[in-house]
Amino acid sequence: MTDHDRAPALGTMFDREGDRFLPTPWTRSVWDPNSLRGPVVTGLIMHQVEERHADRDFQVSRVTIDMFRLAPMVPVTVRTEVVREGNRIRVVDVAAQAEGLDVARASVVMLRRTAPPEGRIWTPPSWDVPEPDRLPEPELVVERLPIWEQRTIPDEDERSSGAGEAPRRAWLRDVVEFVRGERPSPLVRAGLVADYANPFANGSDTGLHYINADATLYLHRDPVGPWIGITATTHHATSGVAIGSCALYDLVGPFGQTSVTSIANRRRP
Repeated sequence: MTDHDRAPALGTMFDREGDRFLPTPWTRSVWDPNSLRGPVVTGLIMHQVEERHADRDFQVSRVTIDMFRLAPMVPVTVRTEVVREGNRIRVVDVAAQAEGLDVARASVVMLRRTAPPEGRIWTPPSWDVPEPDRLPEPELVVERLPIWEQRTIPDEDERSSGAGEAPRRAWLRDVVEFVRGERPSPLVRAGLVADYANPFANGSDTGLHYINADATLYLHRDPVGPWIGITATTHHATSGVAIGSCALYDLVGPFGQTSVTSIANRRRP
């Protein structure tokens, strides 16, 4: 699949001015209208890692992003530094900054691609779900500034997850340019979806009451095509602290997973 399989672009997330990225209303957070959405911060980090450090011989295989604070709706700059450059592993430190403060820090691990070893290794069963073109097409309300088209995958056999509900599953397709004139690349789309482990794994029947302090994305290959499938695989919580994980797919098969640690979004009296 190519970019031609994507939904038409409804808008753009960032305008670029030199090394500064100027947010548009499409980046606005659901938690605070004066702040950026978490996914666009993770996407921006991946965008700059790819632009400055991409190497066809290396796979971006792990990205751990610590969210220090809500990023304000102001221009953002990204600083990167290679802290290890080995023959088989490279590590890049990244800082996203707004108003002179770090709003997020990341460690990016890249591993050299090579021939797979011999032998058979256990893997989970294939993800047996309807493809997105077999699911109802949602109505996109432009006024709500969506960055994804989401097609929810129903739990057809109504199996319980043990908590009274089945795990959330959906196909996502980007509908907005990342930087003006530029749709998200496969790596940037993977970065954008990393933050979605929080709502998919930690959401409840009354909404999302956890806010994530980080996101860790694991990739064994880049996603292919416009659709990314996501399914919750883990949720555990005690005393207002939660962990959640999701598996990531495209129409070819699995390509990675994403995990978060989160805190109950309640202010103390």
